[in-house]
Amino acid sequence: MSNSLPEYIEVIEAGYEFLLAYAAQGRESDEGQGGSEVRTTLAGMTEAATAIARTMADDGGDFATVIQEDARKSLAAIALVMDQEKISSELVDNLNASIHVRALLTDLFLLSETLD
Repeated sequence: MSNSLPEYIEVIEAGYEFLLAYAAQGRESDEGQGGSEVRTTLAGMTEAATAIARTMADDGGDFATVIQEDARKSLAAIALVMDQEKISSELVDNLNASIHVRALLTDLFLLSETLD
């Protein structure tokens, strides 16, 4: 993935929006229908969060450190979900509610405003 910081941020934001919709579907599992879009979305979010953390490591500022920490915590939560045999809507709803994912998302909203 060789995108810019704003593109990585967009992947996280769009992924979160998809996860909100997935959580509302009441699915017991992500199986069927030719693959798992939720897994693809989570994988994309993982790549983007990893790239954001790497990019922010070069910044060296205090807020960059906060973003790195929140990205690391979010990545751990996403990995836990992806490790499950079945990804239900309830599981994704709990991921969406995770303070770590929400903190990263809020960090990125703030960062986006400074990039404009």
